[in-house]
Amino acid sequence: MEMTEQQTADVRFPDVQVQLSGKDGNSFSIIGRVRRALKDAGHADAVAEFTREATGGDYDHLLRTCMAWVDVS
Repeated sequence: MEMTEQQTADVRFPDVQVQLSGKDGNSFSIIGRVRRALKDAGHADAVAEFTREATGGDYDHLLRTCMAWVDVS
């Protein structure tokens, strides 16, 4: 699914794509996939901030944070 211009503008790193559907839904697994994708895309400096934000709430907060930081499918 292609993102609209508005959705792209709302995502911090739209160049980083992470597939969550059909994968392990465990919180730690999701965080690990996003962290790895950020590092692989050259955004290693953002990993600690993402992790702090992603772990600052419940499971829904984690998913919303992922969608705000990367292109999630």
